[in-house]
Amino acid sequence: MGGGCHTDCVERPLSGALRGLGGLVGAHPWPFLLLPLVLSAALGVGFMEIERRKSNNIEEQFTPRGGPAKAERRLVQELFPTRDSERFSPPRLTTEGAFASFVAVAAEPSNTLLTREAFAELLKLDAAVRGLNDSGRTYEQVCARRDGSCSSPNPLLSAVGDDPARIEALLPVLTFPLWQGGRVFLGAVLGGVTVDAGAAEDRSRPVRAVKAVRLYYYLQEDDPAQREASLEWLKAFLQRIPDLLAALRLTTVRVSKKYPVQLDCVRTKVWVAAFGVLASGLAVLSSFGLLLFCGVPFVITAANAPFLILGVGVDDMFILVSCWQKTKVKDAVKDRMADTYADAAVSVTITTLTDVLAFYIGIASAFPSIQSFCIYTGTAFIFCYIYNLTFLGAVLALNGRREESNRHWLTFMKVPTESDDSRGPAYNMCCVGGSYDETTGAEFEHPMNEFFRKHFGPFVVHRWTKVFVVLLYIGYLSSSIYGCTRVKEGINLRNLANDNSYIIKYYDWTDEYFKEYGPRVMVIVTENTPYWNSAVRADLENCMQLIENSTYVDKHLSESWLRIYVMIASRMSQNIDDHRSFVNNLSVLFQANPESQWDVNVTDPEISASRFFVQTVGVTSPVDDRNLLEQLRGLAADCKVPLIVYHPAFIYFDQFLVIAQNTIQNVVIAAGAMLLISLLLIPNPLCSLWVTFAIASVIVGVAGFMAFWDVNLDSISMINLVVCIGFSVDFSAHISYAFVSSEKPSMNEKAVDALYHLGYPVVQGAVSTIVGILVLSIAPTYIFRTFFKILFLVILFGAVHGLIFIPVFLTFFGICQKLPNQYNKNSSVEKGTPLNTFEEDPGHL
Repeated sequence: MGGGCHTDCVERPLSGALRGLGGLVGAHPWPFLLLPLVLSAALGVGFMEIERRKSNNIEEQFTPRGGPAKAERRLVQELFPTRDSERFSPPRLTTEGAFASFVAVAAEPSNTLLTREAFAELLKLDAAVRGLNDSGRTYEQVCARRDGSCSSPNPLLSAVGDDPARIEALLPVLTFPLWQGGRVFLGAVLGGVTVDAGAAEDRSRPVRAVKAVRLYYYLQEDDPAQREASLEWLKAFLQRIPDLLAALRLTTVRVSKKYPVQLDCVRTKVWVAAFGVLASGLAVLSSFGLLLFCGVPFVITAANAPFLILGVGVDDMFILVSCWQKTKVKDAVKDRMADTYADAAVSVTITTLTDVLAFYIGIASAFPSIQSFCIYTGTAFIFCYIYNLTFLGAVLALNGRREESNRHWLTFMKVPTESDDSRGPAYNMCCVGGSYDETTGAEFEHPMNEFFRKHFGPFVVHRWTKVFVVLLYIGYLSSSIYGCTRVKEGINLRNLANDNSYIIKYYDWTDEYFKEYGPRVMVIVTENTPYWNSAVRADLENCMQLIENSTYVDKHLSESWLRIYVMIASRMSQNIDDHRSFVNNLSVLFQANPESQWDVNVTDPEISASRFFVQTVGVTSPVDDRNLLEQLRGLAADCKVPLIVYHPAFIYFDQFLVIAQNTIQNVVIAAGAMLLISLLLIPNPLCSLWVTFAIASVIVGVAGFMAFWDVNLDSISMINLVVCIGFSVDFSAHISYAFVSSEKPSMNEKAVDALYHLGYPVVQGAVSTIVGILVLSIAPTYIFRTFFKILFLVILFGAVHGLIFIPVFLTFFGICQKLPNQYNKNSSVEKGTPLNTFEEDPGHL
């Protein structure tokens, strides 16, 4: 090519190849119409597998794969195996456990649940749960057991037995959060507690009122058979419990389981529009069917993809139709299709490549939910691209044949091209068509293009408008950067449920009444340690005190078998400073405190591992979750004794440590890939740099405004930030390329010319995508609403950049030499040249 800052080594041959494809589709449309239908029908059979491929495992999908807590859990399970059927202990669970949970609250805020009436209802509820046997098994058969009986759902329920009046007798000796001399911790099962005043370190204060009571019905899950039986009972429980609650008339109890049309009757593109939507549907059917058949897990996040594919597919349809309308009406359909593909297909290829690459990069995420969404959506984009160039192209060719013979769009009968005033306006509107602009030989231009050329473009490049735009961008960027500093990290599990789900009320009441006490964390000595060495014990005690003195730990609620052992030995004047006496006298500890034997792993004659417990407090937000995890792990790592800290909730807390890193990594890699594609397929380096600028600016804006719209940075929003990259290209690439390829002499005229040719297509693309996802804004699920919010911001900011910011900034910095004449949008169509690649004028559908 001639001089100038452009690189077309890929774009020119690609345009020529697509021109050939367009001519082939125009000459033989029927195979290209029928083959996608047959392929979609065949691949759609994969939907029969959707029930098997659904993944409802929250931990698996919404926590980082390979997180540290998962490795810690495997170690804890190896060192301290559980036996749910014999010695169940909730604090010693290495997983969340399989359970059903109730929260009962006082009907009136001023009431207390420590009354015989309230406990009479709780006992009725308890009896109803224990009586459920719809799965063929009763609760007694699947419950987690301790000392030969089912684990108590609540210590107070066990204390009253069958007589609710006993609660009033227990009230004078009921203390909180420790009860029965410190042996029972009530912080996890009583909420909204009012206690008598006392010393700051007193953790056994008399209770005066309780506003909420929580019941846990734990089930066995040690082996696969037990786990399957428990799951079947839970399924039956969830089906029966609404009717059961209604029959019991328990009004204070809720249940949760963790578990474009113009009037020309010939030139109108109604059929193209309809089949364009169908092409998007076929793409979803084929891609989802293929992946389901291949065994790819289907997560709820992937259900967003069809709305996205619809918006993008319709956008591509606009581009194809606009370039068709630029061709000569009197040319053969084969030639018009060849010119259309040469002009439009490169543009569609660029946007498809950037979108597909953005999603396939997202597959490298540490979150399986993101991987599932990205692989389903990226594959759907590929099918959408193929079907738009084959199926939709064939429809466009067949529609061109109808136009060529001047037939009505609905009746397919030939109609006159000239109006007949004697037949009336209705006849002329509905039964006359086929006119075109005889000066250009193409279809009439849409009035919106003239609006951008005569009004909007000149207004944007006016001197004072430019000043305002610069100030507006500074305000936009400042607000976005401030918002980025306010973004919250982490997913709230309540957001994974439907708004109408009973679990929402469960989480609300849990946050309201049970937020004072957080997870009860295990502190685990992972290696063989000489506990009989007083220096080692001192080091271990020092480590425990450092952990207990951290921000989120209540040092008065810790549990240490070693402290109890040392105290017992001191009282009995026993020497435990040598190996043999220390190990041999452990039986004394186990008799005095039976639970301690579950915390000491004795492999004769050594103690291969042991664990202690600390009680966390004030963990009420994702920020607290992250700080707690970092503090405790840091303190454990600094200890002289080999320690780790673990709680099942840490599996979820791990996301806070990697979500920002994963997001930045994916965004940077994807943005770099976008720049590479732009350099290869857009024959001008300056244009590619502006595309990259727009991507970065839109990402910063979306990330910042997420905070203002109450959207956290989590695995769900991270999906959409990856989407943001692909969609940012769609608007910016066309406008910046049109600017640098314009033959106009001045910068302002170049900007107006770019807006004249591309302003309306950008508006159409933005509106079509937003309409495609608009239904998600009223969805009863947080995942879908978040998808709408972020994609709305992406489209809004992308369109504003394409229509306002980039045209104005290019007038300041557009210093690159114009492209040669063969890329000039004002020149005539030449074979093999993509002159209208970015000159979409969608016109009328």
